Amino acid sequence: MMPSNNKNFNMKKILLSLILALSVLAPFNRASAQTAEVTQLILNIEKLNQLRKILKELKNGYDILVKGYDTIRDLSRGNFKLHEAFLDGLLEVSPAVKNYKRVADIIRFQQQLLGEYQAAFGQLRSTDYFNQDELGYMSGVYSRLINQSLKNLDALTTVLTNKKLRMSDDERLSAIDEIYEDMQQKLQFLRHFNATASVLALQRAKEYSDTEMIEQLYDVQP
Repeated sequence: MMPSNNKNFNMKKILLSLILALSVLAPFNRASAQTAEVTQLILNIEKLNQLRKILKELKNGYDILVKGYDTIRDLSRGNFKLHEAFLDGLLEVSPAVKNYKRVADIIRFQQQLLGEYQAAFGQLRSTDYFNQDELGYMSGVYSRLINQSLKNLDALTTVLTNKKLRMSDDERLSAIDEIYEDMQQKLQFLRHFNATASVLALQRAKEYSDTEMIEQLYDVQP
């Protein structure tokens, strides 16, 4: 019976040792598990801080981008409004342009063209020194000249009318100068044409007079 008792005693001793060992190791295991959890928690906090930092940087970048876009948009709108106001201003005719001396000169040229053309052509038709073909040619020259001068008046009216053309004052004055010079040239041409026609009429009148005189002298001859 002694060996059996010894064996049981040994088994009890071994179990007691294991229980004591486990009881001793248990705190260390729990401490190790807690340490791992704390370490993971610290890592998680660091990752969260890094994520917050990244998000903050992204937000700052977005704010800068939005601010820059708003600034560019506002500048663009401002420039557009200035540009629009400038263009609208070009549609208005200033008093300096309307009162430009050459405007009145152009109108005076037109009146002179009409008056001198009517007087000259009426006088030329009243003579017997030009045939119908010649009078038709003269009429065509006068008609083209007057029609072109009327187109100049239309152009002048457009330049002087608000909301018609987008032109600066300098551009409008330059356009008026061109019309002035063209009207002046037309008036000079008309006067030269009338003078030439008058000289031709005088020459034919002299020729007619000389011929008539010769015929009269011839008739009185015996």
